[in-house]
Formats: sequence, structure tokens, C-alpha cells
Amino acid sequence: MGRETETAEILRRIAAGRSHGEVLILTGEPGAGKSVLLGFAAGRVRGEGGRVLRALGSESEAHLAFAGLHQLLRPVLAELDGLPPRQRAALGTVLGLEEGTEAPDGMLVGQAVLTLVSDLAEPAPLLVVVDDAQWIDRASLDVLSFVARRMDSEPVTLLVGVRAAAALPGLDKGYRRLELGPLSGEAANRLLDRQPVPPTGRARVRILQEAAGNPLALVELARAGASLHPGGSGVEGPLPVTDRLERIFAGQAALLPEATRRALLLLAAADGADAPTASRGLPEAGDRAWAPAERADLVRQDGPRISFRHPLIRSAVYHAASFEERRQAHLALAKLSEEPDRRAWHLAAATTRPDEEVSAALRRTADRARRRGGHAAAAAALQRAAELSPRRSDQARLLTEAAAMAVFTGQLGWVERLAAEVREHSDDPALISRAALATGQLMALRRPHAAAFALLTRIAEQAAATGSPHALDALAAAAVVRYYSGEESQRHRIANLLSALPGSPGSGALHAWVRAVCDPGGAGAALAPALPALIAGAKDDPGSLTALAIVAWVLDETALAARTFDEAYERWQAYGSLPDGLGSAVGWTYLEQGRWAEARSVAAEISATASVAGLGHAEACAHVLDATALALLGEADEARGRAERALVLVDPLESRSVAVFARRALGLAAVAEGDYDTAYAQFRSAFTDDGDPVHYHVSYTVLGELAAAAVRRGRRADAAELLERSARRLGPNRSARIAALLDRGRALLAEPDHAEPCFRAALAGDTGEQWPFERAQTRLEYGEWLRRRRRIAEARPLLTAALDTFRRLGARPWTERAKAELRAAGIEAAGGVVPSAFTELSPQQQQIVRLAARGLTNREIGERLYLSPRTVGSHLYRVFPKLGVTARSQLRDVVEGTLPADRRHDQVPA
Repeated sequence: MGRETETAEILRRIAAGRSHGEVLILTGEPGAGKSVLLGFAAGRVRGEGGRVLRALGSESEAHLAFAGLHQLLRPVLAELDGLPPRQRAALGTVLGLEEGTEAPDGMLVGQAVLTLVSDLAEPAPLLVVVDDAQWIDRASLDVLSFVARRMDSEPVTLLVGVRAAAALPGLDKGYRRLELGPLSGEAANRLLDRQPVPPTGRARVRILQEAAGNPLALVELARAGASLHPGGSGVEGPLPVTDRLERIFAGQAALLPEATRRALLLLAAADGADAPTASRGLPEAGDRAWAPAERADLVRQDGPRISFRHPLIRSAVYHAASFEERRQAHLALAKLSEEPDRRAWHLAAATTRPDEEVSAALRRTADRARRRGGHAAAAAALQRAAELSPRRSDQARLLTEAAAMAVFTGQLGWVERLAAEVREHSDDPALISRAALATGQLMALRRPHAAAFALLTRIAEQAAATGSPHALDALAAAAVVRYYSGEESQRHRIANLLSALPGSPGSGALHAWVRAVCDPGGAGAALAPALPALIAGAKDDPGSLTALAIVAWVLDETALAARTFDEAYERWQAYGSLPDGLGSAVGWTYLEQGRWAEARSVAAEISATASVAGLGHAEACAHVLDATALALLGEADEARGRAERALVLVDPLESRSVAVFARRALGLAAVAEGDYDTAYAQFRSAFTDDGDPVHYHVSYTVLGELAAAAVRRGRRADAAELLERSARRLGPNRSARIAALLDRGRALLAEPDHAEPCFRAALAGDTGEQWPFERAQTRLEYGEWLRRRRRIAEARPLLTAALDTFRRLGARPWTERAKAELRAAGIEAAGGVVPSAFTELSPQQQQIVRLAARGLTNREIGERLYLSPRTVGSHLYRVFPKLGVTARSQLRDVVEGTLPADRRHDQVPA
């Protein structure tokens, strides 16, 4: 009643004929009617033959990893057998159905649930209902967020009910929110008129005033007024709605018989999925003990199951009991429970003093949660285990482990509190430095960076002085901060600390990481030749392998970096739950190698994860990566939006790497639109007024673009001076990529008669094939130069090769420029209907077509790209007409039709 608009909105989203995904978040204060509307939706879908999965959040299970997911999927666990083996194993592990030695990759778990709901929706649309989502555990929310972002093509509706002020990580942005506000005065009066004993006179006025439009408050106050306050005096004092209701519910429970109150308290202490355990200690559903509670409308019976009519009633009953009464209820549940994690938490709730047995049970719970990937649950269990541990040394150790685990939640305040508790409980330098390192590692992904660097270097210094094994770990994290900030003084500080550490500074993945990330120019000559051997030695260590892949990217060994990233991902699913330091390096590697769709996928995943965890700097890193890809694709407006969003998220003086990446993206967007004045200004801002790089690594990547824009803007002399200053600063140990960019810039800025040797140098050898877009730019510019010198025959192969590459990549502005040059050279570029259509597809659709062309099934493609098989099939169904094909067997011809032409086009004129 009074929710006609909201009901219509829900009906539209659960319509039986729907063929696409829907997500709707219902928000409102307790008692606003969220549960009623969700129940209405579930009943409607069931009545129309659809399937419904439901989960109800519970405070008692908020710390149990994947408890919400288990509750949601419990009715369909038998369907897991139809999943691909890796997905089935990952999902079975987090649900506690299988034993796993390591935590499954979070994205693989999400993929498994996505595949499962897609299969469940095959015969009829599926409705997924999550109520009281503010109490759903974080691990389950992360999975729901993953699925919600990928079910566009699925006939699945996700309805989520959450309290208005509650955070909902992963689902709090980008989805329609339907706020259930107070009922209107008319609707409130109509609701009161529908009550068994409609209030009148002063009592009605007081109820309307006190309830403030809250439906549950209206109903309960009317009932309370009828049964307890016939004179209409009502509840005294202006109290918040929830307090008023809890007082009403507790007052009702206090009048019940002792046996009924004991049963209610046991049910309140259990709740949710633990209710079957509680039922073994409760009266049967038909027992007379429940009758008073049913008459008071506190509980409802659904077959053999007894449950509270509203979560507020459970809260009121539980908190109205004395602590000793609650303790006895938890002890009873612990004795009844056959599930070790719930038993451990019930024992913990009943324990008031140190108890080694309960602490050990919580440690085992934490270990199981960690293996399932439930980092928040593991950290909470370790923290409580520390509180109950009798020995001070064990308390400090457990708090340190909790801090390290809490890093993966992104909750800096929690990590800092745990580190502070470690300092209070121990004077062990190793434990103190490890807990502090957890804080610093998380700070490195946030702003401001100066504080993070100061903390990490202090940890490294103290760890080295005390012989702690964490000194190099701290320097590795400090090196990330150095990369982000670009601060030169930080390089010197890290170098001094690194040289003081024992052991050989030239060996090991972490040493290589620190040296390369801090000073790629200085370390590159020595490190680059040693990288293949280091990578081969790290084959059994995914962390080291990923670190070395990032080192390869920093040193412009792009092909090696891509192979190493691919190997790490394929074999070990090496991505963590949060973006690691320089986690976007894999995206930059793919972008530079011409795998733009994959780069954008990496950016999307990092952005989503960072946004959920509140890691603004990591989110900005993802935005500049995506902005660059969009600019290269010719999507200038979108590129500017991403880049400008990144600049809002960071302080450009503390995050110089992000700032320069953003300026480069803005410059490329301007080039795509032919606005070379803006382009030059953006590229020039990568260097100071004196010509020094704003960032020691990123600034040099704009040298070729800067020269090209300078030529069109008439700033040759300024650009040439800056180029040569950069060359002198870089010295002879520059990477092959930077050397090619310098040669390209010199060719563009040179007098026409002196340009050719520089063009030839920029295109010499095959090394430059690692960077196809940059290589194609140089071919285009060399071909233009040759054509203007009337060397048409020599220009045509270069221009044709450039066009082939731009078409394959989907770089539309550069494609048009190459076609114009070919026309000027007397060649009308072939229409290439299929290649042109292919490059018009979205990056994700291009990936799907490429994988399908290689013979992968829809299910295999979905597992690679974290999409459901149905979504893959839907994309292929839509792109077949665009590509002019009717069968999958033709896709290989489509893809090969977009690949570079024969290598004869790569020949440099003699």
C-alpha cells in the first residue's frame, strides 16, 4: 500500500519475456517495506514458472566468508556438476564442498557463479533476491558484483534490499537505486485503516507522528497501541524509529511465557543458515511453546521452519536478553552445531576470558576462510582469536597475521588499528615491522604517497637494523611509491637502503624489482639480459613471476613481459583480490603490444575492484590506461572523460606517473580530432619548462608524439632542443623502444634532406615489432616523406603496411590518414568490407571473434573473458551479420583478413 510506483518498477524488471539482465537496488530505512516488495517479486516470478534464488543477510554471518553465496546457491548445489572442472572446483572450495590448499582466484569463482546462473536461466528467466544486503559477507558481495557487471545478455534479474545508510561495496555505483521513502499521509492513513483495530483520536495522531511514514512502524505502533495502550498515550519520548520498534518488540517478548522466550532467544542467536542447527534444540513447529509468539506476530511458520517475521524483531529479542542469557544460548548452539566455523563463532560469542581452545578453533576458521579467498572473514577470525589467546606473544602474532590479511580488504583504518595493537602487545621487531608493512603496502595504493614512502623506508631501515626479513619487502613497496610519485630524492633513499642490505643486490626477483622500478635507465643494461634466466627460475613462484613481468615492462621488454604475464595468468591465475603495486602494468603491456581489447578489460577489472575497495589512486591508474586505449581507437570524448576523472582522483604533484599518462591520453585524443595545438600543449606538459622529464619513465614515451605535434604547430626548434636534452639525459643505455622514438622524433624535426637516416634507424631490425602502433606511425610518416619527395614506389609498401596495422588495431583516425596518403600515392585502399566491419566491433566483441576463430567453444571463451556462455553466444549472434558470415568456420578468414599484409611491406627502402 502506498508503493504503487515502486511495484510497477519491479514488475517491469521481472517481466516474463525479458531477455537481458536487470539490477535494481532497493534502499530504505528498516521497516520501509523492502522485504515485502522483494517477497512480492519472488512470488510473482514463481507464479509465472520462473526460478528464484534468495539470500537473507544476517549480522551473525557477516564475518563468515561466502555464507551469503552458500545460502543463495544451497537449493541448486546439485547443478554445480554441470560446470567446467576448474569453475566447479573453485566454487566448491569457497562453499566448503571441496578441500583446497590455496584460495581460488576470485574472478574464477565469479565466473563459476555467472555460468551457473546463466545455465539456471536457460529454461525460464531467473530472479536473484538478496535482502538485508548490509549483512551479507564481503566475499559474497564481491561475487554478486562480478556477476552483476556481466549479465547484460542473461534473462536474470538481481534485486537487492539494503538499509539506506549502509555501504554496499561493488553495487553502490552504476545501478538503478529505488529509494523507499516515507509513505504519504494519505497512504499512511489507509494503512492504519486496514489494521485489525484501526487507531482513532489522539492515538492515531500520535502513531502518525511517531511512525513518520514508516510502514512497519505504523503497523506495529497500531498493534501496540491497541494491546498495550488503550488510552492512546503511546510510546513516550521522541526516539529514533528503530529504537522505538525494538522497544515495542522487546516489550511484546517480555510478556511471553518463559519457554517461549527461551526458544525465541535461541532462534535469535542462530538466525539465517544456522537455523537448522538451532531447530535441533528448539520446540517442534507445532509445539505449544510457539503459539504465544505467533499470536504476538513475532514469528511465522513455513512448514517445519520457524523464523522471525522481521529482522528487527530478532535484534530486539536478542539485545533485550541479559548477557548471561545470550551466552548460554550461544553455548547451546555451539554444542548443537556440526559446522566448525559457526561452532567457533558461537563459542567466541560465549567466551569472556582468554581460552586457548576457542582461539585455536577461530584460527582454523581463519585458515579455511583464507583458502576460500574470504580475506575479511579470515582477518576477523584472526583478530578475535588474538583477543582470546592466553599468551601475549601469540596475541601479537595473530594480530600481525590479521593485519596482513586485512590488506586484501582495502580497509586502511582496520589495518592501521591492527598494526597499533601489535605494537601494544609486542616488542618483537619482526612482528612490528610486518604489521607496519601491511599498512604501508595498502597506503601505497592510496594518496597521499609521501606518508606511505616515509613509513615504508622507516620500516626497511628498522628491519635491516634488527635483521628482520621484511626489509626488502618494504623497499619493494617503497619502489612502487617512487614510481607513482617520480620523486628523485626517493630514488636516492631507496638506493642507499638497498646497498646496505645483506646478500647479493644483483640477484632475486625483489632486488630486480626494486632496481628496475626505481631507475629503469640505470638498471636496464644490467638487468635486461638477466631477465629470461630470472623468469625461468621463478616458474614455481607466481608472485615472483608477476613481479618480473612488471620489470620486463618497465625495461621496455614488452614481448617478454606479455609472455610472462600470460604464463602467470594461464597457469596460476596470479591476479590478487586487490590491484597490486603497478598492477596496471599488464594492461600497458597489452596496449603497447597491440592487444587493446585485453588492455581495456584489465582496466575495467582494476577500476571496478579499486572502486569497491576505495583505492582512488589504483582507480586513477586504470582510468588513464583506458583513456589511452580509447584515444587510440578514436573515441576522443570518452578518452577525455576517463583522463579527467583520473586527474581528479590524484594529486598531480604526488602522482606524476598518473598525471603524465593522463596528459598523454589527452594529447592523443586531441590528435585523433586533428587539434594539434591542444595535442602539443598536453605532450609538452610531460616535461618541465627547462626540458626535464616530469616523470623519469613515462615522460619519454611521448617524445615521438611531441615531435609530430610540434611540426604541425610550428615548434620545431623547441621540440628539437627538448628531444636532444632528453637523449643526453638518457645516455647510451636507453631501451630499443625509446631509441626508436628518439629517431622518429629526429626524423620529423630534421630538415627534409636529412630526415631519411633517422627514419631508417627508427625502423631498423625486428625489435620494433613489439610496439605495432608506434611502428606503424613511423612507417606512415616515412611513407609521407617519401611521397613528398616523389619516391612513390618506395612510399607505397610503407603506407600499405601502416594502413594494415591501423585497421587491425581499430585505430580509426590513423586509418583514415593512411588511406588519404595512399590515395595521394595513387592507390585507392581496398574497401575491405570484412576487416572494416571487424574493427568497428567493440574491443570485447573483437576478443570473442578472435577466440572463436581459434576454435574455442562459447564456454571456453566465457572462461577466458569472464563472461557467461550465453553472453558469448549473444555477441556472436549479433556480430555475424555485421561481418557477413553465417558460420563459425568463416571467422578465421575474417580475423586473418585484418592481419598485417605480407612482410614485404616492412622493407625499408635501400
